[in-house]
Amino acid sequence: MSCKITGSVLPMSGSPGRVFIARLAGIAVFDPAGDQVGRVRDVVVALRLAPRPPRVLGLVVEVGPRRPVFLPITRVTVVEADAIVFDGRLNMRRFHKRESETLVIAEMLDRTVRFRASGEPVSVVDVAMEPTRTRDWLIGKVAVNRGRRGGRGRGLRRRGESLVVDFDAVEGFSAVEHGQGAAGLIAAFERMKPADLAGIVHELPEKRRTEVAVALDDERLADVLEELPEDDQVEILGKLEDDRAADVLEAMGPDDAADLLGELPTEQRERLLTLMEPRDAAPVRRLLTYADDSAGGLMTTDPVIVAPDATVAEALAQIRNPDLNPALAAQVYVCRPPTATPTGRYLGTVHFQRLLREPPPTLVSGIVDAELDPLRPTMSLAAVAMFLATYNLVAGAVVDEDGHLLGSVTIDDVLDHLLPEDWRETVMDASAEAPSDPEEEALRGGEGTR
Repeated sequence: MSCKITGSVLPMSGSPGRVFIARLAGIAVFDPAGDQVGRVRDVVVALRLAPRPPRVLGLVVEVGPRRPVFLPITRVTVVEADAIVFDGRLNMRRFHKRESETLVIAEMLDRTVRFRASGEPVSVVDVAMEPTRTRDWLIGKVAVNRGRRGGRGRGLRRRGESLVVDFDAVEGFSAVEHGQGAAGLIAAFERMKPADLAGIVHELPEKRRTEVAVALDDERLADVLEELPEDDQVEILGKLEDDRAADVLEAMGPDDAADLLGELPTEQRERLLTLMEPRDAAPVRRLLTYADDSAGGLMTTDPVIVAPDATVAEALAQIRNPDLNPALAAQVYVCRPPTATPTGRYLGTVHFQRLLREPPPTLVSGIVDAELDPLRPTMSLAAVAMFLATYNLVAGAVVDEDGHLLGSVTIDDVLDHLLPEDWRETVMDASAEAPSDPEEEALRGGEGTR
C-alpha cells in the first residue's frame, strides 16, 4: 500500500524548521511516488571545531531486514512528524560509520556535557537540527536536563530543570565518556522488534553496547540477546554482574539460555546456573546434557501443554499469549498431569487450525492427533528437519522412551542450526554490491575539519 506525502518541514518547539532528532527514530521514509522504502534509524553528523555547530550529513535508513543505508541530507525534500520524503535517489550500499562521523541517537543522547560558561554538568536529552539559507542542516540546539535537585520551602525534591540551549552553550561532545547512560537511545527505539534492535546493538562500539545492555530491563535484554551472534552474546553477558546475568538468563527461553551457557567456560557456566532460580535452572541443565545438533539440544522446554480435560476455549486462551513464539502457538500438546516438562504421559497434539474448527466447550482429548510418532531426544538435526518437512509442521513434540513430553522443536531453531554458523553476522554485516555515490562521497569526505 502506498500513499502520497505532502507538506512542509516539520516545525518543532515554535521554531519553523527545527527538528528534534530523537523524534525521527523509526519514522517512515518515502520516495516521491509515496512508496515507503524504509525507516529512520539515526542521523549522521560531523563534529567541527568550536564554536561551529556540527553539520548534518544525512540519515541512516533501514531499507530491509537489518540493512542500514546512508541517505544524504541533500536528498531529503520533506520532513514531517510521521514521514520523511526524499528525491528517490538512494545508494543501497550498506552504511558504515567513518571515524570523522558521529551518530546522534547512538552516541550523543545521554551524554554528560557541561555548560561552557559555568562548567555545570548536564545530561543530553535530545539535539535539534535546523536548516540554513544554503540548504545545509546544522545542529543548532541541545535539550538538556540538570538532573534532580532539592526543592525549598516545603522540603520536597523535584526533577531538575529541562531546557533547550544553543549548541555552542555546552561542551564535551567530542570527549570519550565512560559510564554514559543509554535511556535516551533506548527510548528512541522502544517500539522496535528485538531483532531490529539487536542489529543496532551489534553495530555499536563495544563501550556503547555495554552501556545499552546495562540500561535495558531484563526481559528486553533477553529478547535482544536471543537475536545476537554468539560472540556478542558472550561479550555482553560477561560485562554484566553475575546476579544480573543470571536474571537475564532466567528471562530467556530455556533453549536459548542453554545455547548461550554452552559457549561459556565451565566454571562461569556453573556459577551462573547456581545463581539462577532452581525452577529456571533445572530445564536449562537438562538441555545442556544433550548434543547441540540433536532434538534434545534443539528443543524448548516451554511448549503449550494442556491436560486432557481442558476445553478448546482454554487451549485457545493459552496460544493467544502475545509473548508466545508463533511456531509454538501453532499447536498444543495434550498430556496427563503434571503438565510441566517432563510431563505425565503424552497423548498427542492438537493443531491450531483444528482448535478453530471446534466449538469452544469441546474437550481437547476428543480431537487429539495421536497418529504421528513424536520425535526422540537423540534424533539428529537432519532427522528432525526431514520430519518437519515430511509432515509440513512448524514444530514437533519431543518425547522420551517412557512417553513423557520433554519439549518441542520449532522450525526456527532447526533453521538456526542448518544455516552457516555465522549467518547472523552475515545478515548484519554483509554489504550490498553497489557502486560509490559521488555526491555521498563529496558530502561525507573531510567534514570533520570544515
